[in-house]
Amino acid sequence: MRTIYAIAIGAVLGAGSVFLHALLVPFGLIFVLLSTLVGIWSIGRMWGGRGLRIVASVTWTIVVLRAGFPGVNEEYLIEGSSVGISLINMGFLALVIAVLLPA
Repeated sequence: MRTIYAIAIGAVLGAGSVFLHALLVPFGLIFVLLSTLVGIWSIGRMWGGRGLRIVASVTWTIVVLRAGFPGVNEEYLIEGSSVGISLINMGFLALVIAVLLPA
């Protein structure tokens, strides 16, 4: 059950990151990165274990990377601008930090 919750939390954090990263540049990006870091870290803090943080991080990665590819009508949710590229690059860095932080 905890794994399902970790997947759900990772998916919600990823979707929130996709939709809020370009809001009020650069504050939206900073907010998204901090919430991702704290959200993934808190999974390990709440339920203990690095494995659940890794599961949530992989789910976040799948959601964000899927948003960077073209959709059915060739629309992109994450643009190739500096803000979109920063979300992908610094988001992965935030995930690595969140997984490696002690619980």
